[in-house]
Amino acid sequence: MAADRRKSPRRLSTESGDGARFASHFTEDAIYYDYIYGPHKGRADIAHMMQELFHRDAADYRWEMFDPVFDGAMGYAWSLSSFTSKIPQFEGQRVVIDGMSRVLVRDGLIAEYRESVNGGVAMAQLGVEPERMTKVFKRWTGWLKERPETVEYLARPKGSRRKPSSRESIKQ
Repeated sequence: MAADRRKSPRRLSTESGDGARFASHFTEDAIYYDYIYGPHKGRADIAHMMQELFHRDAADYRWEMFDPVFDGAMGYAWSLSSFTSKIPQFEGQRVVIDGMSRVLVRDGLIAEYRESVNGGVAMAQLGVEPERMTKVFKRWTGWLKERPETVEYLARPKGSRRKPSSRESIKQ
């Protein structure tokens, strides 16, 4: 079983940079929320992100997920990914990233992908200047605070809980 995960088609297509193959694991209307490149909607845009952005800026890309939890509609996994930067200012710098991923699945394909990553650790490994890091952190803060889920969360009184959406499966 572990060997099967290590050679999963999604992981192999991610690491190879084959954008079309990677995007084939997503629904036609899927949204991939990337912490660096932002949201990408639809297979063509997701393929472009993988092939033209990820692999334009990084070589030796690796991505492995561990400890997956999946209820048939929603899944979470811890991941490690790494790459060698091809961006001229940071060329040759090796980076490793620790993250969490959440996927919503429809008809056996990924309909939504979100990740939570400490991008500051990645930037420190690259050698990004503190002023530039601050600018990026402020942009990420804006994204977080503008998300409908965050707005709704902040509007609720402490101790209250949101009502589950229709897309979530609640098992008791």
